[in-house]
Amino acid sequence: MKLLFLGDVMGKAGREAIIERLPELIEDFSFDFVVVNGENASHGRGLIEGHFKAIVEAGADVVTLGDHAFDQRETLSFIEREPSLVRPINFMDGTPGRGATLITGRNGHQVLVINALGRVFMNPVEDPFGAVEKAIADCPLGEVADAIIVDFHVEATSEIQAMGHFVDGRASLVVGTHTHIPTSDQRILNGGTGLMSDAGMCGDYNSVIGMEIEEPLNRFTTGLVTGRFTPAAGEATLCGVVIETDPKTGLCSSIEPLRVGGSLSQALPVF
Repeated sequence: MKLLFLGDVMGKAGREAIIERLPELIEDFSFDFVVVNGENASHGRGLIEGHFKAIVEAGADVVTLGDHAFDQRETLSFIEREPSLVRPINFMDGTPGRGATLITGRNGHQVLVINALGRVFMNPVEDPFGAVEKAIADCPLGEVADAIIVDFHVEATSEIQAMGHFVDGRASLVVGTHTHIPTSDQRILNGGTGLMSDAGMCGDYNSVIGMEIEEPLNRFTTGLVTGRFTPAAGEATLCGVVIETDPKTGLCSSIEPLRVGGSLSQALPVF
């Protein structure tokens, strides 16, 4: 299988880039399955239903969230009726929605997508390692799922790397989201799991992690809050990671970064 994962969609610039570029990427590279992190898609914080549907219509099979999952209040209601929308699995019991979902890809294969939230430098949540462990045990790779993707929404690269080793040999891909900065450490671990510390964002990089420069710079230089953060509106770069899986095992056989458009250096997969 050929799977594409795209990092945090940041505001209108990120949404427009997804709508414009994702269908062509799917056609050009024959991706069997696409996961997009959408937790910043609506005004930089959260995801409203209309924006969720636009990302799905552009070609996303699953949309994941993160620490801003419920910043838009309407998400609390529509997440319950959308099996392809996944919030962190280690939120407290009773949180609306689901933390893992099994979805049929374009080739008929079953893909398990798990979303988890880190605990280092983040607000308190339940244990992500135990929650991911249970989700994989309930839907094991090669038995129920043909591929497993874990979106681990973290601040610390140490935590995402630990998760990669924790599930090595039991998941196809573990990829970090949240920092909005694409890392260049994509690799296949000893057990066959693909790992990338952060997929980066789908947004305008002429910014401070996707926000217009003025207010973040002001806060760093003066310590004062004088306005609101506003998503940058220039041309976005789509950032993510592409993997191929072994048809027999579901493990990762190749992994490459993807960067398209905007101001970052470009990178396209070579199959």
